[in-house]
Amino acid sequence: MSAQHDTYRVSWSPEDREHVCLCAELASLSWLAKAPAAALKGIRRVVADVVADMLASGEAVPVGLAEKNYSGEFRVLEPQR
Repeated sequence: MSAQHDTYRVSWSPEDREHVCLCAELASLSWLAKAPAAALKGIRRVVADVVADMLASGEAVPVGLAEKNYSGEFRVLEPQR
């Protein structure tokens, strides 16, 4: 996993009155900043640090959403009665 290949979302946080950026692969992480670009820059730095710590301690690092392979199938299961 590379911080450059992860999936990020920047949105406005009314409670914090700042932009918040989240990383889909590491959902517990976030970064607040006044400008959207600063929020993205901040979370990328945090993700890189966390991934480095995970690798150093032998933890499994999540695969980036863009790097996963999907079948393209969508299955709907009927509820059992």
